[in-house]
Amino acid sequence: MNVLVTGGTGEVGQATVRRLTANGHYVRVIGRRAGMSVPGADNRHTEYRPCDINDFDRLLEQMDGMDAVVHLAAIRHPSLASGPEIFRVNCSGTYNVYQAAAQVGIRRVVSASSINALGYFMGIKPFRLHYFPIDELHPTQTTDPYSFSKQIIEEIAGYFWRREGISGLCLRLPAVYEVGEGKTPRLRELIIRWRTACTELFALPEAERHARARSIEQLTESLREKRVCEWPFEEQLHVPQIDLVYARSNFWTSIDARDAAQAIEKGLLADYQGSHVVFCNDSENCVGMPSQLLAETFFPTVNEFKHPLNGLESLVSIDKIRRLIGFEPEHHIDELLAA
Repeated sequence: MNVLVTGGTGEVGQATVRRLTANGHYVRVIGRRAGMSVPGADNRHTEYRPCDINDFDRLLEQMDGMDAVVHLAAIRHPSLASGPEIFRVNCSGTYNVYQAAAQVGIRRVVSASSINALGYFMGIKPFRLHYFPIDELHPTQTTDPYSFSKQIIEEIAGYFWRREGISGLCLRLPAVYEVGEGKTPRLRELIIRWRTACTELFALPEAERHARARSIEQLTESLREKRVCEWPFEEQLHVPQIDLVYARSNFWTSIDARDAAQAIEKGLLADYQGSHVVFCNDSENCVGMPSQLLAETFFPTVNEFKHPLNGLESLVSIDKIRRLIGFEPEHHIDELLAA
């Protein structure tokens, strides 16, 4: 298969290109900067071309000879650009990718959405959770520009299925990490801090533990009002107790870049039709604590469980992606922590 990959020099992109080329696919990578390459990719099956996805004519040229598209290019956090710029790149750029694919007859696109399409983590308004484990049927409420952009790209994918018959996946990815020397050191540090903070909290007497958890919930709502997720990231890290706030607000999810690449390749090859939104994350929480205990301690007002959470089972369900394309995580967070 000949595959066009936008954003192929990022963490997920590099892992995807390496996997696709290792499995015999030809990959054309596009990005805004000239002279880039993908370390570890099979150069016999890879080429890189500079192209901005908002330059439609140039983008259309890159679709020539391609069988499918992997769309990963995006601004990936609300602290990295203004709302209008996030919308221009993430939403208009995604529309261009699908439109260009449609014009040359491509009928399979896999794109990176985000767990934040739910709207919980980065939103600036109160958000009521209805049940655990969270799945694709859970109501969304996006109130920050990044999360809203990811909600819109899912709608764009649905539109092009209805209009042009383009099938594909929108993968709701959480925090992505890479294992290896010098790989995602900040995320590794954050995970260690999240684990330490959770361990210390659960070592407290029960009454004190629950009081501390309530204070984290109150702090979360206070930070929403201050729009902290739109501050420069380094400033966010200096907010007291931000470790527990961020870990809780992400439902302790993560994914190895190699598993994100696995999902992308299976999304390209699996036998299905339609445009599908799927959560794509590790099957286990990243802090090594019993998931039912995490849910009951940090989210005491959520009383509905679609099923009891077993062991370290993720609070965000991956049942749909398992059924649809046969995805199963092959890597877990302990590999990162042991690296």
